[in-house]
Amino acid sequence: MFWGTFHWLIFVADWTVVTSNLNLYIIGSYPTEEAWRPQLWILLLTVLVFLTILGPRKGYLRKALPIFWVLIVPFGLVLLAGGIGLIPIASRSWGGLALTLILTIFSACIALPLGVILAIGRQSKLVFISGICRIYIDVMRSVPLIAVLFFGQLLIPLFLPMDLEINRVLRAIFAFALFTSSYIAEDIRSGLQSIPNTQKEAAKVLGLNPLQTLKLIILPQAFRTALPALTNQIIGLLQNTSLMAILGLVELLGISRSLLANPEFLGRYLEVYIWIATIYWLVCTLMALLSRHIENQLNPINNLNN
Repeated sequence: MFWGTFHWLIFVADWTVVTSNLNLYIIGSYPTEEAWRPQLWILLLTVLVFLTILGPRKGYLRKALPIFWVLIVPFGLVLLAGGIGLIPIASRSWGGLALTLILTIFSACIALPLGVILAIGRQSKLVFISGICRIYIDVMRSVPLIAVLFFGQLLIPLFLPMDLEINRVLRAIFAFALFTSSYIAEDIRSGLQSIPNTQKEAAKVLGLNPLQTLKLIILPQAFRTALPALTNQIIGLLQNTSLMAILGLVELLGISRSLLANPEFLGRYLEVYIWIATIYWLVCTLMALLSRHIENQLNPINNLNN
C-alpha cells in the first residue's frame, strides 16, 4: 500500500493544479501588484515562529521576541488593509492562507482575554455575574459553530441600520471569537481550580490584595496548567476557519472549491485535498511546537536550569 501511494504521488498525480496556483493559495484574489504585502506578512510570521522555537535562549533577541509578537498582529492588519501610505484593499479581496491566518490570529486575540474574563466571572461570588457567565458559556457550547457563523454572516446585517455595515471578515472574526471564548473559559477555569487555596492564603499573608493575587500568582499558574488545552482550542480554531468556505469567504478550502469548479482542473480532487491537508498539517505542527516551547519556558524547573 505504501509503495502504491508513493507511486501515485510521484508518477501519477497531476500537481499542476497546485503548482500553477500557488500564489492563489497564499493570497487568494488579492491584487497582483500588491501581492508582496500578504506575502511579506506570512514570511515575517514564519521567521518569527522559527526564531521563537530555534532561536537563542538568552540575549537581546530572546528578550525582544515578545515585542515582535505583539507588533506582528497590527502590522499584518496594516499591510493587508492598507495604511501608512499603502493603497487600501477591501477585505473582500483577501483570501487563501493569508485570510486563514488573519481569521485565526485575530479571533484568538479576542477570544483569549474574553475567555479569561468569563472564567473569572464564573467563579465570582456575585450570583448575578456568575450566572450570566455560566449561561453564556453553556449556550455557546451547546450551539454548533456553523450556526454561530451563519448568524454572524447572514443575520446580523439584518439588525443593523441601513447606513451601518460591518465587513464579512470582521463579522467572521467576532463569530469565531465569541464561540471559542466559551471553550477557552472552561480550560482556564480548570486551571484556576487546580491551584490550591494555600496559594491564596500565602498571598494574603504577604499583604497582596485580591487583584494582585489573581494577577501575580493565580493566573500565571492557571495559564501554565491550561496551556495544552488552549493550544488544542487554537488549532481547532484554525481548522474551523474552513467552514467559511460554505459562507462565501475564499480561505484555503474556498480557493480549492473554486479551482475544482474550473474545467481545466476537473477531477483533481485528490491532489487538491492532499495539498490542503498538507498545509493544515504544517501550520498545526508549527503551532504545536510553538506551544511546547512556551510550555517549557514556563516550567520553573527549566528556568532554574537556564
